[in-house]
Amino acid sequence: MFFLFERILKSHKVGQTCTGFLRRAAAWLLIFGIGAGKAFVVHAEGEPDILTPHAVLMEVSTGQVLYEKNAQDRIHPASVTKVMTMLLIFEALQEGRIALTDEVTTSAYARSMGGSQVFLEEGEKQTVETLLKCIVIASGNDAAVTMAEHLAGTEQAFVEQMNQEAKRLGMENTNFVDCCGLTDSVNHYTSAMDVALMSRELLCRFPQVTEYSRIWMEDITHVTARGSSRFTLTNTNKLLRSFDGCDGLKTGSTSLAGCCLSATAARNGIRLISVVMTAPDTKTRFADAGALLNYGFSRCSLYEDEDMGKPSPVRVRGAAEDYTELVYESGFCYLSTSGEDFSKIEKTLELPEEIKAPLAAGEQVGSLVYMLDGKEIGRIAVLTEREVEKEGYFNCLGRVIGQWMI
Repeated sequence: MFFLFERILKSHKVGQTCTGFLRRAAAWLLIFGIGAGKAFVVHAEGEPDILTPHAVLMEVSTGQVLYEKNAQDRIHPASVTKVMTMLLIFEALQEGRIALTDEVTTSAYARSMGGSQVFLEEGEKQTVETLLKCIVIASGNDAAVTMAEHLAGTEQAFVEQMNQEAKRLGMENTNFVDCCGLTDSVNHYTSAMDVALMSRELLCRFPQVTEYSRIWMEDITHVTARGSSRFTLTNTNKLLRSFDGCDGLKTGSTSLAGCCLSATAARNGIRLISVVMTAPDTKTRFADAGALLNYGFSRCSLYEDEDMGKPSPVRVRGAAEDYTELVYESGFCYLSTSGEDFSKIEKTLELPEEIKAPLAAGEQVGSLVYMLDGKEIGRIAVLTEREVEKEGYFNCLGRVIGQWMI
């Protein structure tokens, strides 16, 4: 047994830095800890000490992963599934297919959902915004299915859209069976990394989700054939009350999934996502998520170029116009975890002196390159602002005659 644990330590990346004596000492401590009913865990220097088996820490603006633990393992997500449900609801709102004030009717099937619910009745009408709050704040399974049916006709049709979106986001270890995570099906799975990916997508594209996910308690009114009654939504994310800067995002727990959480917090212009999955209990879930967030905020500093301006027009050969306007593909930000001096960042615009028509709108013609201490830290594409057509025969003839007459 001793040599088995010593081999485990040798195979661990931290164990590789240990001397033989330290590995043996750690192996004996590991054996002793197991015998005493507690595990002795060796961690890399500076990394957070968490018990949760599956975890990811990600910075939102760059998507940079700051910490991961068994991040690609396929696991059951429980109600963290609803992050994808929220994403599709916000997409529908953005596209104008629904509005926050639209009324939605609860079906008998949606009413029958168990687990976490807000006790909607068959035939009850609620606005899209109220149902969104029921999903985000109180994790209502009945509200999630009601919205799924409203958007796609059936829950299964909505789930197909969820899986299409997961594929688009590169969530390689994800397959959804329902829209709320209540199922015990082994075919309903995701990974800690995939949860981080869909959480980042939701926060980047629809940051207004935090206007709902930060709500601690709010009342809704049920209006049914039996009259009206008040129901209080209470947020399931306890980090809202205990972690400075936390304003979301989604909890989940079942006997199959354990205790799960995708938490987000923002401090000093930096937003992080802390994903913990399959935690043994709720206390560990919140403690580990908070520990990851603290770790990230203690290490991170973010540079954002707030003075990019607009690139100068470039000369075009073979077009009716001599120059064409250019734009940057996006803004630029750089995440540092080593305390680098951002004042030393240099940027260089790489553009040809002349480009040749025709050019499509949005065609890349150059790059804005960022350097720090002699190392490239990123580049942003420079694109044509609009289509540039090739000069026609009569335009060319007119140009020649004009030059001849000068």
